[in-house]
Amino acid sequence: MAIKTKDQDSIPLWFALLPLISLIIMLTSSVLLFGDSSSSGPNQLALMFSAGVGITLAMARGQRYEALEQALVDGIMLAMKACLILLMVGSMIGSWMLAGTAPAVIHLGLGVLNPGFLYPASLIICALVAASIGSSWTTAATVGLALVGISRILGLSPEITAGAVISGAYFGDKMSPLSDTTNLAPAMVNVDLFVHIRHMVWTTTPSLLVSLVLFTWLGWGVETGEGIATSIETTRTLLESSFNLGFVAFVPLIVLLTLAIRKVPALPTITIGALVGCLVAVFYQPGATVAFGGGLEDGLSKSAVMVKALWLAMADGYTADTDNATLDDLLSRGGMSSMLNTVWLIISAMCFGGIMEKTGFLARIVTAALKGVRGTGSLVLTTVLTSIGMNIVAGDQYIAIVLPGRMYMMEYKRRGLAPQNLSRTLEDAGTMTSALIPWNTCGAFMASTLGVATFAYAPFAFFNLLNPVIAVIYGFLNIKMVKLSETDQTEDVKA
Repeated sequence: MAIKTKDQDSIPLWFALLPLISLIIMLTSSVLLFGDSSSSGPNQLALMFSAGVGITLAMARGQRYEALEQALVDGIMLAMKACLILLMVGSMIGSWMLAGTAPAVIHLGLGVLNPGFLYPASLIICALVAASIGSSWTTAATVGLALVGISRILGLSPEITAGAVISGAYFGDKMSPLSDTTNLAPAMVNVDLFVHIRHMVWTTTPSLLVSLVLFTWLGWGVETGEGIATSIETTRTLLESSFNLGFVAFVPLIVLLTLAIRKVPALPTITIGALVGCLVAVFYQPGATVAFGGGLEDGLSKSAVMVKALWLAMADGYTADTDNATLDDLLSRGGMSSMLNTVWLIISAMCFGGIMEKTGFLARIVTAALKGVRGTGSLVLTTVLTSIGMNIVAGDQYIAIVLPGRMYMMEYKRRGLAPQNLSRTLEDAGTMTSALIPWNTCGAFMASTLGVATFAYAPFAFFNLLNPVIAVIYGFLNIKMVKLSETDQTEDVKA
């Protein structure tokens, strides 16, 4: 997609803002009228109607409908990879529930995690896993899902736990050389990957330490008395009676993490993880698999019943029956169908983003933002706000990195700032805030996978909230803002 149309400079700013104003009004009304259920239709309608506003305004300026319609298609195509991954994650979760993989991780966690330390432990565990595999999505869909489940069993806050999971997952993702966004940001501004990672340490470390302190403080007063101990023991006993929880149950997780570490692409990695879960369900959980398939009373062979069970788990998710309502609610999840609402939301968001870019409205708004830049601090602030705005308007973290990177690269150079300052800021804002927007691909994924609404966990995603703030503070105080004149740094920049 082009960054701007040929007559972008002639678009009045108030005119370019109209679709965005329309979106803000409709999304606000959606949340006020429908609350947490606003993402199940109302938000999608708001995004699509606002895209319609953009199309109408562009046609009034002489743009052809056919070109605008193609922009809708192009916008959707940008998110197709994410949508396919989402669908396969749904299937993987369903097969892992049936295979006993997720229950085994929960069983293990209940045996070793102290309730008072669950929040900071969730941050640390997810940070380590994400750093080793380079994927916040995979981390959240595996150990993150289990940690949120453990918090529900312990009577702790799933919202705080989800915030800790996302904080850790995004720290590890951001600092891993295996991460796609960590490679994308420096590539956009011609910076060496490891120069970029080393430069991010300065804003990332204080964000992580403050987050760890906050999560430790939130878990400080958690009771660990006899009631919780009884609840833990009861839950572990129920899990043991419903599933085989030996080493074999962990095989799908081990396979998934191995493939991720070996840098196998996400879609085949998750698909293989789902299929390995199916194999484990058949050979290691035969009783649970046959029972979930409806038993042998319908005249079907045992193998046919098992195939039916696997099909149901991957398509519609697993439904638990442990005689414990809380545990059943925790384990009854997954399936492609559970992700369809999220896919709908992403498609709607990408339609709006595609129209805003094709019409030149997005570039016009950014151009106006640059006029307010006076020094290094205001330039960093403008970059941060633009990346956040892209996450809101375009609904995709890659666009929130690519477009501001292309638009501001020359401005950083003109002001004598080394490009690693820009690549760091793109990640501090573009990568970090993507999970805080309900209709963004990342926010929609996290809410669907963890079972916690985006606006519910967002106030507790401390790392994601702090990182862009610290980036702006560094800009205004001129802390670790590398100059082009510093030859030891420019030698690291790609030609």
